[in-house]
Amino acid sequence: MAIDPATVDAIDVHVHVEQDGHGCFALDQELLDASAAYFKADQDRTPTITSIAEHYRARRIAAVVFTVDAPAGTGHPALSSEEIADRAAEHPDALIPFGSVDPHAGKAAVARARRLVTGHGVRGFKFHPSLQAFEPNDMRYYPLYEAIAELGVPALFHSGQTGIGAGLPGGRGIKLRYSNPMLLDDVAADHPDLTIVLAHPSVPWQDEAISMATHKANVHIDLSGWSPKYFPPQLVRAANSLLRRKVLFGSDFPVLTPDRWLADFENLDLKPEVRPLILKENAVRLLGLG
Repeated sequence: MAIDPATVDAIDVHVHVEQDGHGCFALDQELLDASAAYFKADQDRTPTITSIAEHYRARRIAAVVFTVDAPAGTGHPALSSEEIADRAAEHPDALIPFGSVDPHAGKAAVARARRLVTGHGVRGFKFHPSLQAFEPNDMRYYPLYEAIAELGVPALFHSGQTGIGAGLPGGRGIKLRYSNPMLLDDVAADHPDLTIVLAHPSVPWQDEAISMATHKANVHIDLSGWSPKYFPPQLVRAANSLLRRKVLFGSDFPVLTPDRWLADFENLDLKPEVRPLILKENAVRLLGLG
């Protein structure tokens, strides 16, 4: 059963599940600590599906939830997207599950993506090129994009700076260049039926992300990972004009709470008619909830 948009005031399209029901974590302790320090996050860093649902239900917000499947890039076992989707199905009034597959798995990733949609009801996919250590425009991954496009669900890609590995020697080997949004321009051009969401203000490549979302009908931007008071001014201008129907509310919970994000969003200089588009209506359309 899909979320009824009439029952929520907003849709947060970027919420991480970092602990499963068995006490396993999405990242190793060093990366969890580095990310928490980067975001100055003092709240619970690893909420479970149930606690996430309770948090968002209390605020009349729906949440898109996911993990990042990155064992090839991190050497750390991934949480199960299947389990996340099945647990999210127990909270259909609050949670919308996305899946994640490791692109390095090749044909197995394609088959798993299909099963996640047809067998577990996921409504999209999350990728983190830097953490998963892959160049998104490498044609080895095109069969995966083709499958996702055929399934009719969006693909959300981390873009720009990441707090994962921040402050560690060599950033723990995590390469930022994989998250340059221009690598996804090739993907968007070559797969016009694939809906792509560029996650976060794509600093230091914000202008590139705005250009892509302006140029290509299938490219969108989520506003997660940054308090709105720190948004680059050109992003605010674009969200208020050309991209008003292409930008989406996302918090990056648990490192940034929806409460903080929404409080700072109130102070942005936006036209009144733009706010409901960003907070809910654009996501309703993109996720096919309307």
